Amino acid sequence: MSYTDYQKAQKIGEKTYKSCISEGVYPYLPVLEDMLSKEKSESQVSLGLVEIPVELIAGTYTSGRTTAFARDFMPLLEPETEFGSKWSHLYDSLCSEGQREPVKAYEYLNRFYIVEGNKRVSVQKYMGSVSLEGVVTRIIPQKDDTKENKIYFEFLDFYAKTKINYLLMSHEGSYEKLFRLIHPENSEPLNEDERLEFKFIYSLFKKEYYDKGGHKLNARIGEVLLTYIEIFGYDDIRHKNSADIRKDITKIWSEFRMLADDKPFSLIMHPTEQSQKISIAKLIPVGVQPLKIAFVYYKDPQISGWSYCHEIGREHISNVFGERVETKAFTTYDSSDISLIENIINDGYKLIFTTTPVLNAISLKCAVLHPDVIILNCSLNTAFRHVRTYYLRIYEAKFIIGAIAGSMTEENRIGYIADYPIFGMPASVNAFALGVKLVNPRAKVYLDWSTVKNHNPYEYFEKNDVDLISNKDINAPVQESREFGLYGLYSDTRFNIAMPVWDWGRMYEELVRSVINGAWKNDENANGIHGLNYYWGMSSGAIDVIYSKKLPTGTRQLVNILKNQIKSGEFTPFSGKIYSQHGILMNDTDDIMTPEEIINIDWFADNITGSIPEISELEDGCHELVSQLGIKPERQGSGI
Repeated sequence: MSYTDYQKAQKIGEKTYKSCISEGVYPYLPVLEDMLSKEKSESQVSLGLVEIPVELIAGTYTSGRTTAFARDFMPLLEPETEFGSKWSHLYDSLCSEGQREPVKAYEYLNRFYIVEGNKRVSVQKYMGSVSLEGVVTRIIPQKDDTKENKIYFEFLDFYAKTKINYLLMSHEGSYEKLFRLIHPENSEPLNEDERLEFKFIYSLFKKEYYDKGGHKLNARIGEVLLTYIEIFGYDDIRHKNSADIRKDITKIWSEFRMLADDKPFSLIMHPTEQSQKISIAKLIPVGVQPLKIAFVYYKDPQISGWSYCHEIGREHISNVFGERVETKAFTTYDSSDISLIENIINDGYKLIFTTTPVLNAISLKCAVLHPDVIILNCSLNTAFRHVRTYYLRIYEAKFIIGAIAGSMTEENRIGYIADYPIFGMPASVNAFALGVKLVNPRAKVYLDWSTVKNHNPYEYFEKNDVDLISNKDINAPVQESREFGLYGLYSDTRFNIAMPVWDWGRMYEELVRSVINGAWKNDENANGIHGLNYYWGMSSGAIDVIYSKKLPTGTRQLVNILKNQIKSGEFTPFSGKIYSQHGILMNDTDDIMTPEEIINIDWFADNITGSIPEISELEDGCHELVSQLGIKPERQGSGI
């Protein structure tokens, strides 16, 4: 029997060998020793006896017997050889007694390379084993700026808290996000019961996903499972059986197809012609019930400047569309309150805007459960088919305000008060600093954070002789402070100079019009399987800058020139040579940073003094948002 099985395994190996040759791929087992001769490792750590996922066994440590196996560990030598005889005997032994001795292996970049036990791996892989026991030593590489390296060090943190080694991720931040989702209440490591429960859920999900055809998609199972948990919630999934999971997978299959794409989302940078084309078949006719539109705020617009901006936008579309729409605002202080959106849907609302990133999770789940309702979430850097996101390119306005500050400062020391250290914020800070540098290369920008516990940025600015400050963009109605936009300091007096304008009404008007015109699907059809992120700037009229009439004539002229050039696309703030705080060239002379690169900036320009705070340093009310979208200090690229 074992002889026959060896022949079958050999045929598999020969097929793999020929396939590799035809594709120009090395046909034998990869050798870790050869890889390490080209790479520098930092240290080695003994992991002891661990369960090794068979699918993550990538090769052998030395080149001694590598040519006896094809790249997939299937044998290549003839059955009559000593190798073939030992393989067959080992097969019989494993069938009757199971694995008696662990293999020995090195783990490098979350792949395993066998030191002792290559034939055992070959036999168990042929037998369909999911995992095998091994005594493992981890080889830790030196840190560098490559994406693979960064993800691996995030995996090390994840492994330390979970002992889970069978999940691969392809995006930075995914391991930490997964841990937060399965263990949201504390940062303590998973206990044995929690590890077993997660592995059971993973096994159920993996089987149903592969049965559906997931093995054909070019997406890592870790990212796929993360998306599933993001949408349906870990607490709910814990109580589901295989049939439930199968139904869920069918509902969100388009999300998984999108993950398999190298570019999972498309940025729509301005109102498109497609979104404004009238579809006669889908046009909402005059005389029918008005389109019911809900706006969901995370905080009361009377006390939150952010919510207040969106409330102005809601009032704008009510005025523009009149009786064709019915709008209503809803406020929640609980980001997990899915019942609020469910009730909104039950009341007949067909278009829902959730106006903050912390409401993204419940927006997504409701969108999956109610595909006939359009739900958009105001956030950056997320990609889902069921929920489109929207945001404004505020960094364009910040650049112009930076230029105003650079021309007006007398001390060449300008303060910048940021709030949340999340994606998009470094782009705004850098744009401001680049605007300063455009007109005043001697000036420095001193960055501080309004959300740090027990901290007053003004004390920091006073020590550094700051004379101008860029602060939050708008006040809530109940606040009478003049500390918003760009303002100057004179003793205890604040005098406002300029401020950016977020005209959400302009964006809401265009989005609502596309729904009323029946053109909502046009952007989706034009962008294939991608998720859609609306990311509009000054060219759309949704972003602007207003300034004091007391500005010098030359400065006003400069502002208008910059506005016109940015609107027309002749100029972008992130072009030409840009250096980080550490003197590293982040953008070269003839280059223009892409919108995706700008969104993901995790460094600060060389004329900025300041850094990203740890999440533990922030006020408690910030933790939820920052834990979802925050830039960790240890991830701050080459600059921060």
